[in-house]
Amino acid sequence: MSVHLQALLILCLTFTQGACMFSNTHWGEWNDSQLLPTIQKLMKGYNRYLRPNFNEGPVEIGMSLDIASIDAISEINMDYTATIFLRQRWRDSRLVFPGNESVSVDGRLVSLLWIPDTFIPDSKRSFLHDVTVENRLIRIFSNGTVLYALRITATIACNMDLTKYPMDRQVCTLQLESWGYNLQDVVFYWTRGNDSVKGLNTLRLAQYSVESYYTTVSEAVYETGQYPKLVLHFALRRNVLFFILETYVPSVLLVVLSWVSFWISQSSVPARTCIGVTTVLTMTTLMMGARTSLPNANCFIKAIDVYLGICFTFIFGALLEYACAHFYTMQNHTLEDLHRELLKELNESKGNGSIPVVTSTQPNQSVEIGSSADEPTEQAANSDTRNNAEPKEKTGKGCSLSSVKDASRRAASIFTVENPHNIDRHARTVFPTAFLFVNILYWLYYLFL
Repeated sequence: MSVHLQALLILCLTFTQGACMFSNTHWGEWNDSQLLPTIQKLMKGYNRYLRPNFNEGPVEIGMSLDIASIDAISEINMDYTATIFLRQRWRDSRLVFPGNESVSVDGRLVSLLWIPDTFIPDSKRSFLHDVTVENRLIRIFSNGTVLYALRITATIACNMDLTKYPMDRQVCTLQLESWGYNLQDVVFYWTRGNDSVKGLNTLRLAQYSVESYYTTVSEAVYETGQYPKLVLHFALRRNVLFFILETYVPSVLLVVLSWVSFWISQSSVPARTCIGVTTVLTMTTLMMGARTSLPNANCFIKAIDVYLGICFTFIFGALLEYACAHFYTMQNHTLEDLHRELLKELNESKGNGSIPVVTSTQPNQSVEIGSSADEPTEQAANSDTRNNAEPKEKTGKGCSLSSVKDASRRAASIFTVENPHNIDRHARTVFPTAFLFVNILYWLYYLFL
């Protein structure tokens, strides 16, 4: 029994050694010859300081972008902050190895390879994400093609035209250039045209919506030469609904509130004055609040400033309307009081036989008629003698002076209001009609022109 057990154990050990020897021989030949070349073999004789195709023509580098997010768009600084996945592809014949597979290496080995010196010329601040390691990807294909991808967050300048704010449309760009290699060394191209950019269609921004985008290939010309440049253009349309609810509707309600004073009696001075002053101050506060999120630049007269100015003008006009109506009301009361006093003096003078007459040229003097009826006409004769003795030049001056006084009286009569209550009555129609007409012109211009 023990002899059979020993024979079986020897047979198993022999089979196991043979299998292990076969296995080691098979995988050792597979590793060394075909599919999994080591980094040491690829890097043997590789010079990372020399670009591919050195002295044989430029290196063609294909670019593609994934826009992960646009975090902030600032009108004050005129820039936007975006997180992007940048992918670059080029062919390096020094990295060709047999087979049809690809090798993904650790991103920290990027220092062993030649990579393009791509940069963003309009970037103000940028950084490479490094949690939990640097967000880099290097993949080498068997034909020598290298895929280099990284995740970047950059704050990029964007020149904005705010004349139609908040109905504006901004066109921003994302530019990619080569820092040191000119067109004789490298050539940039988009791998799939406009389809090389992904993620813009699915972005959800707070105040904007992406209207359209397209890519272009151009050249950057500097004093040191011509360099390859790729440009992504994307148009942003601002969502105006937020501003309508926050600014436009309150300003319209303030204008309508200022019209309430047209239906309040002119004798209610505190009520009408309080409404006018309150609406003016509230409108001023609204105008200051609307400018806090905008650049303090005098070169931009924005659409929202124009509208707030229009509303402020109508509110201030309603306050001036009450001032004019109150002035003419008081003037009318003064004339009525003067007319009553004259009638009273006339009634009192009937008992004495004298009638007070107030002349237009000398209103403070009165001549009693009828009290000196039995006196001689010596005064009249003396006055005729003095009038005849005056030279003709004074007569001409007197005529011109009287004509000037008549013209001034006619001009003053134009601004005289017989019934001051008609001012409020007409304002109830003129102010709403004018405001509606101005609104139609405003929205037609800024929305369709």
